[in-house]
Amino acid sequence: MIRDLLTVLLLFSGGLFSLVAAIGIFRMPDTLTRMQAATKAGTLGVGCMFLSVAIYFDDMGVTVRALLVIAFLFLTAPVAAHMIGRAAYAVGATSVEYNVIDELRDDAEKRHFASRDDDSDPDPPDAGDPPHFHQKTPRPPEDEDKD
Repeated sequence: MIRDLLTVLLLFSGGLFSLVAAIGIFRMPDTLTRMQAATKAGTLGVGCMFLSVAIYFDDMGVTVRALLVIAFLFLTAPVAAHMIGRAAYAVGATSVEYNVIDELRDDAEKRHFASRDDDSDPDPPDAGDPPHFHQKTPRPPEDEDKD
């Protein structure tokens, strides 16, 4: 009786956390906050569901597998979210105006200025620009028949 009640409670809370994660993906304004909603609430939701499976079946093999899935999820979701966030920042898919602290800007500017010649671009980039704005874009060839 208690085991069934705990299973239902964990399944319900896991479904609720997964629903909050899905709503957060659609309602959040930019990539980083959407990713935060998906990873934190989604991971907790799936973890609750697998924990309810382990409690319901009351078998050592199922419990070990469920705990291994939860551990794998808790280890890989933050790393994947971090890498996706860095990639989104590098290509400019994040909204800079929402970021209060931008710790990657200084690091990206150091790498940018260290990798180019001193006389290639006399004006430094604006401090508020994301790093993808600092890259030089090739200009299209000019037409010779403009007369």
